[in-house]
Amino acid sequence: MRYKKFGKTGLEVSEICLGTWGIGGAGWDAHSDEERMDAIKAALDCGINFIDTAPAYNAGRAEQYIGETLHCLGARKHVILTTKCGNKYVDGKYIRCGSEALIRRQCEESLRNLQTDYIDLYLVHWPDPNVSMEETIGAVAQLKKEGKILHAGVSNFTKEQIEEAGKYCEIEAYQPQYSMLDGDNEAVIRWAAAQGMGIMSYGTLGGGILTGTYREVRTFGETDNRNRFYPYFREPLFSKVMELLEVMDAIASERGVPLAQIAVNWTLQQPFITSCIAGAQSRKKVEENCAGLEWQLTEDEMHRLDQAIQRYQFPVQCGEVYPLGRLHRRRCGKFGPQRA
Repeated sequence: MRYKKFGKTGLEVSEICLGTWGIGGAGWDAHSDEERMDAIKAALDCGINFIDTAPAYNAGRAEQYIGETLHCLGARKHVILTTKCGNKYVDGKYIRCGSEALIRRQCEESLRNLQTDYIDLYLVHWPDPNVSMEETIGAVAQLKKEGKILHAGVSNFTKEQIEEAGKYCEIEAYQPQYSMLDGDNEAVIRWAAAQGMGIMSYGTLGGGILTGTYREVRTFGETDNRNRFYPYFREPLFSKVMELLEVMDAIASERGVPLAQIAVNWTLQQPFITSCIAGAQSRKKVEENCAGLEWQLTEDEMHRLDQAIQRYQFPVQCGEVYPLGRLHRRRCGKFGPQRA
């Protein structure tokens, strides 16, 4: 495993961060409790010391899996835990909740779920349009003063929102969506990195489609996250992604590696990414993702992938046509299509 300094925090984090939205269970494929906890154990075995979670991941269930696993292994002090506030999961719906009272309540619940007395990195999951930034970030700042959290950051914020948040608390981390399929946030990511923030990107595997597992359009359940939050699994985007996978297939065949490792490497070879979040619900997938750090894409391979990413155009839900990948810029409104 490789490690990097995480912005100005002083933390040294693994370049792969274990994502636990899927481990939480709701809206993803079914796995047993044992499989999910073993995936967390596998991450530690592979040298991952950075775990991302949130109370919105099946109403705290993901946090509970992490807390129980780390407690059983006595491994809490060896892990940098990131969890979030300002978003909750109720009856299959994600609801913004950025008030001071709700943030404090979520923090206390996360501490119990994770079986810890402090959180290394605490992120505001989404800005709440019904609550002032001063109240939301002020609540986080107070938790930091009390020692319940050590570092603060934001996820899914615009540059303007990050700047406003910085008036009330030092913002040390930024968690944006970023992958071969979604480069909307690159300008903000570059700016945040230049400010000294640690960057932990999510969506690395595009909800699983960049693993090559899905080669035909499938119908997912109404509450399945691949149906709700990832437009790549249906037309007109699906066919365009399949064209990108052809280029990835060629590189994978030449190297004898799985596609997921190509997606992980492409993201980590962007100089402004500190750590990329890769979700996995089984030991096998965790080990496969981590093995990708044993090699790097060559300059020629990166060029082939970048050309493929820039080549394809497709319409998004708001009706505008934009290029697939890091050079596109979505103009669907202030926040763009929202994900959990």
